[in-house]
Amino acid sequence: MERSYFLTLCLLILHQIDAAFWREWEMFYLPGGVQFYLVFNILIIPVVLLGYKHVVQSDAKAIVFAKLCASLGVLTFVIHSGFALAGFEQFHLPLSMAIILLCLLSSLWQFTEIRKFTKRPIAA
Repeated sequence: MERSYFLTLCLLILHQIDAAFWREWEMFYLPGGVQFYLVFNILIIPVVLLGYKHVVQSDAKAIVFAKLCASLGVLTFVIHSGFALAGFEQFHLPLSMAIILLCLLSSLWQFTEIRKFTKRPIAA
């Protein structure tokens, strides 16, 4: 589960870097523009990084954080697919699209790993 979490985490951060280039806050019509976007990242990036620590340590909170991270990857794909269908032209460069698709694929892998992790026998 560590590898899938790490990959999803890295892809989400790469997407946020790309999103800054594309001025994603304008697509969401966010009040406060880039300032709100930065506040969002100030809040969410430490959460997913903290989650990675819990996953590496395989502690009781690992599953919750793993599901959150994987859900963010799926949500990224769904939102940007919707934007593309609505005619937005941002994120249409090959690498931008690849990162978004890879967010989905790594999240699906992560959900598979979560399922395996939760089905393993408990050590006595």
